[in-house]
Amino acid sequence: MKVMSQTESSAKPAIRTKQRKRIALAAILFIALAAGIWFWQAGSSTTKPKGAGVVQVVSAPITLADVSVRLTANGTVSAQQTVDVRPQISATIKAVRIKEGQFVRMGDQLFTLDSRTEEANLSKAEAQVLKDRSDLMNAERNLERQRELFRQEFISQSEFDAAQNQVNVSRGQLAVDLASVEASRVARSFDEITAPITGRTGGISVYPGSLVQPGTSSASGAVLVSITQIDPINVNFTLPERELAELQQAFAKGKVPVISKLDLPGQADLVGTLAFIDNAVDVASGTIRLKAEFPNADHRLWPGMFVTVALSPRTLVGALTVPAQAVQTGPEKKFLYVIGSDRKVESQPVSVRLIQDGIAVIEGVVPGARVVVEGAQNLRPGSVVAESEDITSDSAGVVGQPSRMASSSTRGLRTEDRQNKSATKPDSAGKQ
Repeated sequence: MKVMSQTESSAKPAIRTKQRKRIALAAILFIALAAGIWFWQAGSSTTKPKGAGVVQVVSAPITLADVSVRLTANGTVSAQQTVDVRPQISATIKAVRIKEGQFVRMGDQLFTLDSRTEEANLSKAEAQVLKDRSDLMNAERNLERQRELFRQEFISQSEFDAAQNQVNVSRGQLAVDLASVEASRVARSFDEITAPITGRTGGISVYPGSLVQPGTSSASGAVLVSITQIDPINVNFTLPERELAELQQAFAKGKVPVISKLDLPGQADLVGTLAFIDNAVDVASGTIRLKAEFPNADHRLWPGMFVTVALSPRTLVGALTVPAQAVQTGPEKKFLYVIGSDRKVESQPVSVRLIQDGIAVIEGVVPGARVVVEGAQNLRPGSVVAESEDITSDSAGVVGQPSRMASSSTRGLRTEDRQNKSATKPDSAGKQ
């Protein structure tokens, strides 16, 4: 037992020594951690910008520019003409001279019908005309003899009148039979069916030997082929009725260009002209129906396609413009943050006439003033701001890419910002 007590007494100092080392190590780590936090806070405090109340913003000037108002709508491509070719006489198909989907010109032969019946009728009518001419010549010779006898008073007046009447009857019969010959020639011309318009053929429903009959119903007269005019071609679309007055004024002055955009990658826009304004507004939708005509020699437009059309019926001359992102929405109306000469911002209510291509056309401000484009979410009336020297292309607008007008405004802004900052450096140095 004495041996065990000596061992325990020797082990206690070693345990205490290890505990002291652990405590000392923990204390050193705690002190190092506290020092690191202190240095980090001190470093961050030194990097803070002076003047914490100044808000960094991106600004732009209010400029005067001529803005073309662009109206866009969804349109449907439609053919100017579609003709259903039908027979005008009863006959059998002798020859089909076209193929399905072929482009034909006006006057090209499409079908040839069996013309033997019409040839026989024409020959019969021409023979009847020859007989009528012979009868007329005989009646005229008889009239001359009767006239001589009547002059010598060998015949009565009634006999002379009968000879004159026979001549008149023969002339009338000749005229009737001449008309019959012309009708037979017209009927024979129906044996050659030609294209009434220039366009593209559709499906062919008959073949050589098929019996065709005239008529408009499917039971009595089938459509031989349909021809659709492709060039030029129309695009139908609608616009709100509030644009009607401007459209009518532009249409009365001359051609109104219309641009058609295809929903296909790498396709260039097509340019046409406004061709038709409907004579009534659709009471159900409050829109006016319009039609534009496009040249279509390359057949990029096809009947039934959906396209996007755009036209500019008017231009706003000398309009006040700002980047659309600068327009803020308040509880009552829209406003701008206008930067004063003391770098403080004020809320200026405005009326927005148009937002297009990232540019807003406004009323209620004066040109030349600078407005906040980015950073307005951190502002209140009276806030002090520091204007940025650069505006990225994204800040020029919130919809689409910035227009050329927006780009020119940005270039002017950069130059003016540099001049303003160079002019304010001495003042800021004096304040510091």
